[in-house]
Amino acid sequence: MKILITAAGSRGDVAPYTGLGARLTAAGHHVTLATGEVFAPLVREAGLEFRPLPADPRGAGPARTKRELMRTAAAFTRRLATGMKDALADDTELLLLSTTTAPLGWHLTEATGVPSMGAYLVPTEPTGAFPPVIGGTRSLGHFGNRALGRLSLRIADRIFAEAVRDLRTDLGLPPAAPGTIRRRRQATNWPILHGFSEVLVPRPSDWRETLTITGNWWPHTANAPLPPEVEDFLASGPPPVLIGFGSMPADDAEHLSTLAVTALRRAGVRGILQTGRAGLTASDDDVLTIDDLPHSALFPRLAAVVHHAGAGTTAATLRAGVPSVPVPFTADQPFWATRLTALGTAPRPIPFAALTAERLSDALRHVLNEPSYANAAQTAARRMASEDGAGQVVKAIDAVHRRD
Repeated sequence: MKILITAAGSRGDVAPYTGLGARLTAAGHHVTLATGEVFAPLVREAGLEFRPLPADPRGAGPARTKRELMRTAAAFTRRLATGMKDALADDTELLLLSTTTAPLGWHLTEATGVPSMGAYLVPTEPTGAFPPVIGGTRSLGHFGNRALGRLSLRIADRIFAEAVRDLRTDLGLPPAAPGTIRRRRQATNWPILHGFSEVLVPRPSDWRETLTITGNWWPHTANAPLPPEVEDFLASGPPPVLIGFGSMPADDAEHLSTLAVTALRRAGVRGILQTGRAGLTASDDDVLTIDDLPHSALFPRLAAVVHHAGAGTTAATLRAGVPSVPVPFTADQPFWATRLTALGTAPRPIPFAALTAERLSDALRHVLNEPSYANAAQTAARRMASEDGAGQVVKAIDAVHRRD
């Protein structure tokens, strides 16, 4: 089967699909991943065909107000809609749509008849079990959570409204509001596969039956060894703490780097700073600076990870069996941070806006000196080791193929 996966966003929003695509390829499918040009090397290293999408939302710069954020997001979805239309080849047999690309992909399915499935990295369906991923972390109870979840979807509909209008015109489809198409998909039990673990998010009992949690889809890695300087540092003393914020930018890299090193010194631990978009760096005998390295190779060698609580990094800490100190910035990160706390693998999150060297060092001492955090992380790792998220997707797609 010729499968087109569409994904948009930062590295954490794209990398899991490289591992999923590689697994589908091994099962005999031809897989193309359409995403931002910057991720073309990741896609090709996984043995997948690459097609470009204008899929990096960072190009417009930071938004300073909610209204500006809505305008920026709407402009991004208009660019993305055009790219998705161009990426869909005539011989595509199945569309796998990410959370961001699904509200556009539904119209491609309607226009072309190519079947589609959701391949989401975050839960979006309203539920009474927890508040929506982007909508605060405080539970409002069963009915309140569901109501807030429905409101969250309506806000997303507004962001996609202009893009959907233009896309439907380009495809020769009659006018229809995003919410109308979304509700139509829900009514037909459109299947969504979720690439995260029930260890972290148990499946809500009020979800419809075609919403499946498969387990994580791990990024494709080449199994290369860690660089010699990293191996030497790891071997030269006790397991260090890694501090890294992935694709999250920082206004003052020097200040944030100094804060991180000061917190490590106060906590009395060695550290690794992962440069990332925040630009972390240090010149200290007990602190090593690195670029991107595979989480699967590095994380099991650490004492703890201080991170932004992106979905991929959050899952990687659990897979490695190491505790976290979550420092969420925005979007879905507070949601994943609170899931780590509820699981017992992390203390209460420190919002990035409230981060200080004192708060970070206190959190590090707490998480490193209280054995319950490491014990909870190791328990989570054992449970996740029995999951095969990509394998569950292969089975679901094979079932669709047999029906066709």
